[in-house]
Amino acid sequence: MNRLRRSKGPEIAGARSGAAPADRRGAEARRVPGTGPAPATRAAPGADHSANAGADPGQDRAAALVDAVRLRLAEAGAAPTAGSVAAALRASRPPLGGDDVLDAVRTLRAEMVGAGPLDQLLAAPDVTDVLVNGPDEVWVDRGGGLQRAVGVRFPDAEAVRHLAHRLATAAGRRLDDARPWVDARLPDGTRLHAVLPPIAAGCTHISLRACRTRPFTLAELVRAGSLPPAGAELLAAVLQARLSLLISGGTGTGKTTLLSALLGLVGPGERIVIAEDSAELRPAHPHVVRLQSRPPNQEGLGELTLRDLVRQALRMRPDRLVIGEVRGAEVSDLLAALNTGHEGGCGTVHANTAADVPVRLEALGSLAGLDRLSLHSQLRAALDIVVHLTRDQTTGLRRIAEIHTLAGDRNGLAVTTPAVTFTAAGTLSPGRGWERLAQLCAVRGVLLPGRPG
Repeated sequence: MNRLRRSKGPEIAGARSGAAPADRRGAEARRVPGTGPAPATRAAPGADHSANAGADPGQDRAAALVDAVRLRLAEAGAAPTAGSVAAALRASRPPLGGDDVLDAVRTLRAEMVGAGPLDQLLAAPDVTDVLVNGPDEVWVDRGGGLQRAVGVRFPDAEAVRHLAHRLATAAGRRLDDARPWVDARLPDGTRLHAVLPPIAAGCTHISLRACRTRPFTLAELVRAGSLPPAGAELLAAVLQARLSLLISGGTGTGKTTLLSALLGLVGPGERIVIAEDSAELRPAHPHVVRLQSRPPNQEGLGELTLRDLVRQALRMRPDRLVIGEVRGAEVSDLLAALNTGHEGGCGTVHANTAADVPVRLEALGSLAGLDRLSLHSQLRAALDIVVHLTRDQTTGLRRIAEIHTLAGDRNGLAVTTPAVTFTAAGTLSPGRGWERLAQLCAVRGVLLPGRPG
């Protein structure tokens, strides 16, 4: 065991550089998961402090207090709960009043098991994304585009790297020089992506996407301006008719948010099986099975791809098969499933426009060895509609832009036809594919609301 412990580098363990003193190794061995990495060794008295001459004494005292509380928790073998942190803080006897103690407890827990100075941003209900480009470069998206976070900073670049390691460890993923990036889901649902130097120039970059405690409903999306009431009625009818659909759009347009809201409309008697690379979909539904892929370990073994998950999902009696994001060879298994009686399947895909979706899937199908005509013939038979989302560059508003149906051209290739266009003002304009959409729903016993326009 000692050999194993020494063989792990500080990067993998999530620790700062520097070894723990010999008289603290026993405490280090007893550290419970979640209490964070060991603190860096402090310079001995009399050492040259010229490099830190401009350091903030308040930050030094705070760092020393965090180290002291972390050590007491490790020696006691206690989990870093609010009560245990408060007890360890009192034992350290800092000169704090009652309110200051509460603030210190929150800060210490954030430093040990939370996201440090980013905790206050992630706790805000309107925050969707938090991005860290450097110690004093923290950006936040509150639904209206990226803005600089005022008053939020890290002491130095090492603190950013330290946080990235700790979050990766909490997610059960590896982050070190051999694998300098991580894409994972934290225990609270927050999506984590981090990149270490030298891949990230200058400083570790961290991207966090906040996860709501509950998914949006269609009614809430209507109130937020993402779609008009008539659009919500149309999408509800599409779900009721069990049409197969893909939600397309660029990064951050709200594809996962809309898909979660739509899955909440599925009947309670239906079984939803979801396969994802990173578990993001959390629909408000009583019968959901969620499968998540897994990267290989340090020996390159144990990888579970999204394609593996799709194949397993087909054996789990799904009433609705859902692919969080179609991004590779799994597109062939999805199309095969939708062509063999699994109606109502859905997923998301990155594309510039709805009309670009067939071309995008064609490129993904080539990864699975599908030739062009085979892919397009399966696509025409399997997929019914494409819902495309966009994001207003001025206001940052995410909204539905258009709904397309699929058909074949004279060359046998799949092409999309606009059925409904959503304007920025919230009005609906029917297109050439409206009759096709109405027919698809009518065949399944669902009548669409009156023709818009």
